[in-house]
Amino acid sequence: MTLRIYNTLTRAMEDFSPLEPGHVRMYVCGMTVYDYCHLGHARSMIAFDVVQRWLRLSGLRVTYVRNITDIDDKIIRRAVENGESIRSLTNRMVQALHADADALGIERPTHEPRATEFVPQMLDMIGRLEKNGLAYRVDSGDVNYPVRKFKGYGKLSGKSLDELHAGERVAVLDGKEDPLDFVLWKSAKPTEPDEVKWPSQFGPGRPGWHIECSAMSCELLGESFDIHGGGADLQFPHHENEIAQSEGASGRQLARTWMHNGFINVDNEKMSKSLGNFFTIRDVLKEFDAETIRFFVVRAHYRSPLNYSDVHLADARAALKRLYTALDSVRPAVVTINWMDPYAARFKAAMDEDFGTPDAVAVLFELATEVNKSASPQLSGLLRALGGCLGILQGDPKAFLQAGAGLDEAAIRKQIDLRVAAKQAKDFAEADRIRKALLEQGVVLKDSPTGTTWERG
Repeated sequence: MTLRIYNTLTRAMEDFSPLEPGHVRMYVCGMTVYDYCHLGHARSMIAFDVVQRWLRLSGLRVTYVRNITDIDDKIIRRAVENGESIRSLTNRMVQALHADADALGIERPTHEPRATEFVPQMLDMIGRLEKNGLAYRVDSGDVNYPVRKFKGYGKLSGKSLDELHAGERVAVLDGKEDPLDFVLWKSAKPTEPDEVKWPSQFGPGRPGWHIECSAMSCELLGESFDIHGGGADLQFPHHENEIAQSEGASGRQLARTWMHNGFINVDNEKMSKSLGNFFTIRDVLKEFDAETIRFFVVRAHYRSPLNYSDVHLADARAALKRLYTALDSVRPAVVTINWMDPYAARFKAAMDEDFGTPDAVAVLFELATEVNKSASPQLSGLLRALGGCLGILQGDPKAFLQAGAGLDEAAIRKQIDLRVAAKQAKDFAEADRIRKALLEQGVVLKDSPTGTTWERG
């Protein structure tokens, strides 16, 4: 079966074949490193980790670039608040990012460029845009991009300029010709002598956010490459502006396939730092193991919204425990996956249909059931090998099951408190789910008029 991917640009499923036979070039927008990564970041990193794993397993060579934004208004503001240098802050946050990603089994990308290392390439691209009539200078010294001069602006988001302007309430400021125009180069302010800046043909300043990704992707992958990915929130304006910049400078299509992962939601609202409803990876790791978090993400389709709660993570832990129980009951043989095997063939068919991890995970559960029935080391080995395609089931089964034999007392008490709150809110379905999730982890709740107690089952 041919690999098919949903292309956000065309809003359709398409057969995938790389521009260069046998070699996939993929760029994914990474983190702005001013704080610790939250679960929304984890979802994007895991989603595209699964993508690059499957492409390699399909026999393709992959050059995977995931950038780091290490200069930005938020970074500057946080460094000032902390009383530390920008480099100190960003280095510390990059180390934390790597620690979190490594814990979640996320393989390092081929290249992890930092924006500050590519300023010359950004200035070169801005110069080409100016030459092509797609950049203009304003009195403040900024250089802006005139979106109305780029034919096809809005093709990724599916909105015309008139539709985009329908919700525009911001007056034209700073000499912009149009409110939708965006900055390519921010001029340094004479009143702020300590401002971070680079020399340029436009005067001292620093790059705008959008130009960073355009310059890094084109420098490392070429002016036209196979896949560009990132979170759904980046589709507009960031990715739309990347297309305008890159294609405006080169005259070539930037990426043939655009992929966007869905949000992680909390109470049906996107998890984000700006909303203050985020949970950092390292905080969640204090209560749940890394493989459970990864499994929580991969058992949902990458384009679907994913609701976060401790109950959902506890449910993921219990489901993963069932798979490890099969591996523990029958020692896995070391196998090479035969894709003609019925289980492997169904797994492959699921993954070849837009990286369909929910159906692939369903195959793992079918296989675990058969392992329990047949006690076949070969099938147990196949279960482990197919799990490895998703970055799961590679640990020692006994160690996983023993670690899962007990949430600590604080974690159990927190779940009980959440259940009490659910009952008070008359959300009895949620209360029942919490009880069931705890029971699957060996914790039995006992309700009485004086409260709820618990014991290990």
